[in-house]
Amino acid sequence: MSGDADSRAFTTLRALFDAAVAAARPDAALRTHLPPPPKGRTVVIGAGKAAAEMAAAFEALWPGPLEGVVVTRHGHGAPTGRIRVLEAAHPVPDADGVAASRALFDQLAGLGPDDLIIALMSGGGSALLTLPPEGVTLADLQALHRALLGSGADIAAMNTVRKHCSLALGGRLAAAAPDTPMLTLVVSDVPGDDPGLIASGPTVPDHSTRAQARAVLADHGIDPGPALAAWLDSPAADSPDPQGPVFANKRARVIASAHTSLTRAAELARSLGCAPLVLGDAIEGESREVARVHAGLVRSIRRYGVPVAAPCVILSGGETTVTLRGGAGGRGGRNAEFALALAVALGEDAKGVHALAADTDGIDGSEDNAGALVGPDTLARAAGIGLSAADHLARNDSYGFFAGLGNLLVTGPTRTNVNDFRAILIDPL
Repeated sequence: MSGDADSRAFTTLRALFDAAVAAARPDAALRTHLPPPPKGRTVVIGAGKAAAEMAAAFEALWPGPLEGVVVTRHGHGAPTGRIRVLEAAHPVPDADGVAASRALFDQLAGLGPDDLIIALMSGGGSALLTLPPEGVTLADLQALHRALLGSGADIAAMNTVRKHCSLALGGRLAAAAPDTPMLTLVVSDVPGDDPGLIASGPTVPDHSTRAQARAVLADHGIDPGPALAAWLDSPAADSPDPQGPVFANKRARVIASAHTSLTRAAELARSLGCAPLVLGDAIEGESREVARVHAGLVRSIRRYGVPVAAPCVILSGGETTVTLRGGAGGRGGRNAEFALALAVALGEDAKGVHALAADTDGIDGSEDNAGALVGPDTLARAAGIGLSAADHLARNDSYGFFAGLGNLLVTGPTRTNVNDFRAILIDPL
């Protein structure tokens, strides 16, 4: 395929990604979810990669006075006037996250039944809201987060642990203002859009248990250390009673999700004369295994024209996982690993196939890229400069592989987050 054809294909894929991100922008999503103003104060709190953008959008839409504080990832801030924006580390927490968590609790102090709390929550809040329990250090929680991220545990399992290891998660922010009505507005980054999983549910009821948290750690061979082990053995690690009166005046709404984004991308693909095959927004599993399944679909389309004929695009979302196998030195997030595994799985069947895999927040894991791009000649180009795709995949070094090819997708922070976006464009041969 010519360079011009490759360029057109990558431009189309980027347009689909941009459409998906635009569909999840808080300024559009918030407009239809505003409650009536209260008699008393309106206080905004929030956490997540989209929290600053949500706060800015809420300020612009809210008809009365308000105040508040939100925390987002370093570099994901947005200009606001009345709501303070704090920044902290993600995916491994830092001291800024501890200070920000305390600031959110301080903001809730003294509120009563005539006031209203608006909680703006999005993916990433689990790391940003870090408040170590008594006897537990920040270093303990940092080690726990690193272990979870490399364990291959899915988001539900990871957040079950996180809810019981931070005093800011699992409904505890709601419990800090038991008499005050609260509306949580959520940009969902988890399959199934359960508000209790997004940012580990700091403002909604938690139906998981500390026993389940201990089971996740055991199942994945994670030693939490003596301090966290002792904490998880204590009733103090229990979340607030999900049936308790504290949640009687608390509501939650999902205002943006991966489903909305995939729908928008599918509409754009159709308008470009490309048939969309939407696999869904809840795909989970190891990135490399999910890539093999997608490669199988490509082959079916190529050989039999089913379940859809080319020209077409396979679209999918959700949250895959990566189990670290390569030891030290490997770099790259789950989307770049998907892209690399897809190139390997397609092998000689990659003719006429281009793909994009990226995180809609603009950051794939802890690197500076959103994801990566794959073309028909990815493996050949790599071999030509001495890069082995199989070796890089074995070392979980997808970042190094695509950096060498110049095929990292770098967008910068998008200030929203509905998780993974994958698009595989298949042209007629």
